[in-house]
Amino acid sequence: MAALFLASASPRRRELLTQIGAPFSLLDVSVDETPSPAESPEAYVERIARAKAQAGLVRLGSRKGCVLGADTSVVLDQRILGKPVDRADGLAMLAALSGRVHRVMTAVALASRTTCDVRVVVSEVCFRPIGEAEAEAYWASGEPHDKAGGYAIQGWGAVFVSQLRGSYSAVVGLPLCETAQLLDAFGLPRWSRPGS
Repeated sequence: MAALFLASASPRRRELLTQIGAPFSLLDVSVDETPSPAESPEAYVERIARAKAQAGLVRLGSRKGCVLGADTSVVLDQRILGKPVDRADGLAMLAALSGRVHRVMTAVALASRTTCDVRVVVSEVCFRPIGEAEAEAYWASGEPHDKAGGYAIQGWGAVFVSQLRGSYSAVVGLPLCETAQLLDAFGLPRWSRPGS
């Protein structure tokens, strides 16, 4: 049976993969995540997830295994909101998301030496209105500094979410239903206990 490798530095993706009992090892990969001109957000996340999985295969060298890559983007009005570059950017993101519905797109790619399969999951997240003082306090917490869209649904940012249509785990960073389907298709185990 092939080994599974996760090409991600995200602790959230590690936690989610562990949640479904999928044994894996970590791979450190570097991928240029610059969007291409006129590239749709959906095409962007698919391309980056695939690139991470393929870069992981290169890192494996002669070792056997399958590599899982993923990418998540917060999208408002067809614009990808990345990680805030500074306080002003973070507060501007929260103000733009306040009282509105945005989409979170997550692509997950699983690659072997012979094939690569990708699934893209789109969820809709509705934010209640956020006051300036609350946005300032949230930024000061430090949580949104390294998060796409400037918030974490699995953390304190959850208080802004009035409604979610789609996959909660995909918004966090890894759609577990689709990930399990990919693992099954590649003959990789899940629901395994550590050490078993």
